[in-house]
Amino acid sequence: MNRVHSVPEGLTLITGGARSGKSTLAQKIGEAWPGNVYFFATATAGDDDMSERIRQHRLSRPERWLTIESPLEVLSDLRATPEGVLVIFDCLTMWVANHLMGGAETEEIEQAAAALAELFSNRESPTVVVTNDVGSGIVPDNELARRYRDILGRVNQVIAESANLTLLASCGKVTRLENFEDVL
Repeated sequence: MNRVHSVPEGLTLITGGARSGKSTLAQKIGEAWPGNVYFFATATAGDDDMSERIRQHRLSRPERWLTIESPLEVLSDLRATPEGVLVIFDCLTMWVANHLMGGAETEEIEQAAAALAELFSNRESPTVVVTNDVGSGIVPDNELARRYRDILGRVNQVIAESANLTLLASCGKVTRLENFEDVL
């Protein structure tokens, strides 16, 4: 990916499939920010493979960044973030999965996402949110996976609605996504 020349204002949402370049782009935006960066990590290590993935992500981030492990209670952690700090939230996908696997109901997750969107959009400093687009694949063969796909799709729409900029990453490239109203 090319160098990021400026940091987008407000909320930037980066979506796409697995290994599409989402986190790499978020990191490049963070590296372009002249001030402090707080990295909110939502993944938990449930097995050796995930532990290694988390370790590799940690190693790829600049040491000067503050990493906040926040698999569920990100709202309170974000509220404690000072202004002037760029926030990278990686990722919404895992945050939704953590809530779902923790027994949260669909309505609870969607309400938490709405609160998150409001918090992101009220920040004066830039925020970058990473999420997967899991709705582009096949229809899952079980109820839990279909429910997860549907909830994440709605949560992504809630965050995208508040975003100043929404980008779709694919193959290490990005496409700017437009609002329906701006296209129709």
